[in-house]
Amino acid sequence: MEGLARVLVASNRGPVSYSLAGGELDRKRGGGGVVSGLSAIESDGDSLWVCAALGEGDREAVRRGVGEPGSRMLAIDPDVFHAAYNDIANSVLWFVHHMLYQTPLEPVFDEGFRRQWASYEAYNAAFADALAEAAAPGAAVLVQDYHLVLAPSMLRERRPDLRIGHFSHTPWAPPDYFRLLPDDIAAAVLEGVLGADRAAFLTRRWADSFAACCVDVLGAERSADGHAVTYRGRTTRLGVHGLGADADFLRERAGREDVEQRMAALRAETGPGRKLIVRVDRTELSKNIVRGLLAYRRLLEERPGWRSRVVHVAFAYPSRQDLAVYRDYTAEVSRVAAEINEEFGTPDWQPVLLKVDDDFARSLAAYRLADVALVNPIRDGMNLVAKEMPVVSDNGVALVLSREAGAYEELGGDAIVVNPYDVSATAEALNTALTLPDAERADRTKRLAAAATALPPTRWFLDQLAALE
Repeated sequence: MEGLARVLVASNRGPVSYSLAGGELDRKRGGGGVVSGLSAIESDGDSLWVCAALGEGDREAVRRGVGEPGSRMLAIDPDVFHAAYNDIANSVLWFVHHMLYQTPLEPVFDEGFRRQWASYEAYNAAFADALAEAAAPGAAVLVQDYHLVLAPSMLRERRPDLRIGHFSHTPWAPPDYFRLLPDDIAAAVLEGVLGADRAAFLTRRWADSFAACCVDVLGAERSADGHAVTYRGRTTRLGVHGLGADADFLRERAGREDVEQRMAALRAETGPGRKLIVRVDRTELSKNIVRGLLAYRRLLEERPGWRSRVVHVAFAYPSRQDLAVYRDYTAEVSRVAAEINEEFGTPDWQPVLLKVDDDFARSLAAYRLADVALVNPIRDGMNLVAKEMPVVSDNGVALVLSREAGAYEELGGDAIVVNPYDVSATAEALNTALTLPDAERADRTKRLAAAATALPPTRWFLDQLAALE
């Protein structure tokens, strides 16, 4: 039918965002794998990206009828959006899949939670309605992430003719932890995803955890090869697509003049000839920044020969600061960094260089200069930083990598692997990385870069689309 889309993407965040400045709308295009991936089909005029209005600027754009060609922004009631996004998606589902709860005190699933869950249902229903309305007969719909786990089954009810995929960018919790959720909510989450023809994940480990939850919670059947789940007569195929780094974009962007300028500034700040241990993260609880700092402190305590010879460059960009637990964590990162500088610093050496203002060009400069990349998340769906640093490194980089990062599945063989909770072992890993012979570091970097770019964003997206055929 004319005017209806043959390929649709649904995600909380869309390709552009708007901010208000003096009554004028300022447009900013987003980044990341989904944006890069969708660019592969944007030019055909037959695709649609459905997303949520995230703030007042976005909602004003909707009111004015301003939008990006090929996208539709949903102005969901702000209170409903807040409850769905902050209270359920980011404070419940994210915590479950990243196993972040302090279980003696949390979670507490009470009447307030039930009201928030009703908003999450309404939020997912708004997406299902918009997709059902805009999709051509037999269209392919790719639903993204933990914000929209109910949307596949809701969309299936509205449009059984559609080919529906769901992709999880987070880990998936194992059954014992997943069952922290109330029984009916755990079932609803799984049934929501199983409304898709195909459920895809970043690693086989996360796909296996999802299947195990389906068997344990729902009594579903898993196929002999492990690649499908059958529930109530419907079969959902399981897929794995390990999103990779966009090598062409990264290398071109990292070679620009503003990055060169920031490299010079970083060298001036850290001092000549010093080794650099680099991390670039949001101050997300799962990123484990504090334990990384504690491991660095342990390195300086146990191996004083590194004092004045190494700097920990920590870019920790504030995330989700509307949630108190994130504000507290950001403050703790700053406190521990300041403590290390106070304890070990000298007039001509600052052990930790902490930056909390987001600057992509500066991040790329740090990637290029890093001798060691520290990527030690408690748990991570993939972690693209681990993939990006080897791609743009100037002189080779030793990767210290948590075994709980999805990237471990592809990069573990050439990384120095750590248990993210073991501060002492992480300190020893940092020493190993710092003393890695140049030739070995260069060889490892080449292999890491090759593995990191094996499935670039465009192919990652098109592979999922093809798998829905």
